[in-house]
Amino acid sequence: MPIRFSKGWLPVLAAGLLMTTSIANAASPVRGVTDTEIVIGSVTDLSGVTAVQGVNNSDAVRMAFDEANEKGGVNGRKIKFVLEDSQYMIPRAVQAMNKLLNNDDIFLAIDDGGTPMNDANMPAQFAKNVPNMFPLTAARSMYEPYNRLKFGQFASYYDEMRAAVKYFAEKKGRKAFCVSYQDSDFGKDVLAGVTAETQALGLKVVATTAHRPTDTDFNANVSKLHDAGCDIVMMGTIVRDTNIIIQTARKMNWNVDMVGQFASYDTAVASLPGGATEGFYCMAPALYAYPDDPRPEVQDFAKKFKARFGRDPNFHGEVGYTAAHLVLLGLQRAGRDLTVDSFIKGMESIHDYKDSFGSELSFGPEQHHASTRSFLTVVRDGRWVPVEQEALAY
Repeated sequence: MPIRFSKGWLPVLAAGLLMTTSIANAASPVRGVTDTEIVIGSVTDLSGVTAVQGVNNSDAVRMAFDEANEKGGVNGRKIKFVLEDSQYMIPRAVQAMNKLLNNDDIFLAIDDGGTPMNDANMPAQFAKNVPNMFPLTAARSMYEPYNRLKFGQFASYYDEMRAAVKYFAEKKGRKAFCVSYQDSDFGKDVLAGVTAETQALGLKVVATTAHRPTDTDFNANVSKLHDAGCDIVMMGTIVRDTNIIIQTARKMNWNVDMVGQFASYDTAVASLPGGATEGFYCMAPALYAYPDDPRPEVQDFAKKFKARFGRDPNFHGEVGYTAAHLVLLGLQRAGRDLTVDSFIKGMESIHDYKDSFGSELSFGPEQHHASTRSFLTVVRDGRWVPVEQEALAY
């Protein structure tokens, strides 16, 4: 027999159901957080064209989290780090992020690799209120437009290139700027920076070439730039394509100045066998600290990293270690009552943070871009050497 309620009971019943729902919602756990654990995820390149960066970076992140766990974790919770391989391919990155969001229920994502991959994944992350912390890219879209869930670590490719164009135009007298770039969000950010600054200086981009991240034949590209009369080539390239383009130019006996950015600032470029990259310039958001750096904290990190992983950390390993420590500090400041809101407030309370390698980073309310500094470096005897000790601006 069906149960019937008089009209007078309906408001009471509705209020009771609403109260029950409110209590259930208030008691529901924060995604990725239990009494004993915080789940943090990352999607990066572990086996593709940028694996030399993604592997070093994620290894350093894992090491920092493991060190924190050995000391008891953060406010009584251990970090569970879930790592997925994108192979530097957008479809695989999207698939991996879907797993992290829907199966692993991550609290936040850290050091996700690649501009196109982050741009593709951030909408799904933000729909589930998952912060995107310190992606392994210096694209402007990592912090612009402002979103409370975005935190960027580096000066942008755009800013790095503008500062470099200004320096080489005013200090070295370069006038015929050209750009070789990956035909992706990353490469287009580099091109935009070069275009903006040449226009500001009354110059213009003489020629450009675009390529896929997987391309390996650059004879036609380099020939086009050579024939255009470029006296400097700005590079929107990463590691493998950087090395091949430089080698191709040298085989043509074309010793034009070439300038990369954060993505090509890697020991795999500086130490290329045969010395083809000698004299190659790079703009970097910080200066790489080699394992033989005299600072004890740098040597300690390098020794622990090599003992665990069997190789020296590269620059992307150092920035990963810093990113992980920043997240740990934000979690610690959020307190035991951890929510996305308390975590963001914890991050925004970090001012003038100095890492082990010489970087200074700051945050604040609606200020989620840690640093705008960029430094000019050059390859000398197989190592990165600062051209100027001070950061460049435009």
